[in-house]
Amino acid sequence: MRIRPATSDDLPVLQDIERAAGAAFRDLGMPAIADDEPPALDVLDRYRRAGRAWVARDAGDHPVGYLICEPVDGALHIEQVSVHPDAARRGVGRTLLTYAADRAREQDLAAVTLTTFTEVPWNAPYYTRLGFRALDDAELTPGLRRIRAHEAELGLDRWPRVCMRRDQPEPGGNQGPFRRNAP
Repeated sequence: MRIRPATSDDLPVLQDIERAAGAAFRDLGMPAIADDEPPALDVLDRYRRAGRAWVARDAGDHPVGYLICEPVDGALHIEQVSVHPDAARRGVGRTLLTYAADRAREQDLAAVTLTTFTEVPWNAPYYTRLGFRALDDAELTPGLRRIRAHEAELGLDRWPRVCMRRDQPEPGGNQGPFRRNAP
């Protein structure tokens, strides 16, 4: 699996990936999530121009997954990571998260953070397996509080959600589930 920066030509494909990946939420009784529109092209383009939008591509250089992120309070916050169902369960998401963690390390950011649903198998349980831990309210930074407030405004709190964090390993330390050669 290869990762590269997203191009402007990729952006409509990223929206298609998001729609396809979101469809699985319908089976969990979350049709509002399944029907939610992906980020608008101008939003995706802002991440792309900032150098914070990456795609996982297949052998034909076609995007099969993507990740967008931004620095928040000394950590790299994953705004969205999505994998097309046709490429699911092949390590695409983990590869994208590893790539993001490597970029965070290069920028001397202390951690990778994200917000996610607690009861969706490919959300919080998956991230826990990758070394993320749930943050309690006292651990939330001001930026994470703003993100959670925005999510509540959007109605995402209809289902249990959590902020999660994975601290960066010390230089030369074990990278755990994010190690470069993880299966």
